[in-house]
Amino acid sequence: MALKATVLKARLSISDMDRGYYQEHAFSLAQHPSETPNRIMVRLLAFMLNASETLAFSKGLSDEGEPELSERDLTGDITLWVAFGQPDEKWLRKASAQAKAVKLYTYGGRSVPLWLAQNKAALARLPELEIWEFSEEDLDTLTDWFERSMTFQCSITEGVLYLSKDDDALTITPIRIKDKT
Repeated sequence: MALKATVLKARLSISDMDRGYYQEHAFSLAQHPSETPNRIMVRLLAFMLNASETLAFSKGLSDEGEPELSERDLTGDITLWVAFGQPDEKWLRKASAQAKAVKLYTYGGRSVPLWLAQNKAALARLPELEIWEFSEEDLDTLTDWFERSMTFQCSITEGVLYLSKDDDALTITPIRIKDKT
């Protein structure tokens, strides 16, 4: 019998001073049985950094042909494809062919430089691709906030996320690894 996804609830109050975006978001998020809390938190951080009225999570993680997080224009074309982890270069090439912009948010500590070295030449050929990394230390601290129902306040200034939950506060600085060219 296949395990079912766990439904998580998230409420985010986002004040992105860099983009002039100020909005509240409330949504359900499916956590696949194999998905770690760290990965869920990376997905939430990526949402905060790219938040818009049209940014949306896919219905599940198993749909190979669709982005897990994307923004579409009024015609249904993908304007932003957001990927996570250390995906196969072929998959990123496919995303680059289908979207105007692709952002990859990677994590995993020491495995990230190895993955980058193995894929350096192929990733350089993808002009639509930006790659960002979250430090293992930041994610471990943020994962302590993981619950089935989460409420965060997020301020973004100069690319730095200032998060608060109840009386706790945390600063997360994504590291830019590759710019869109």
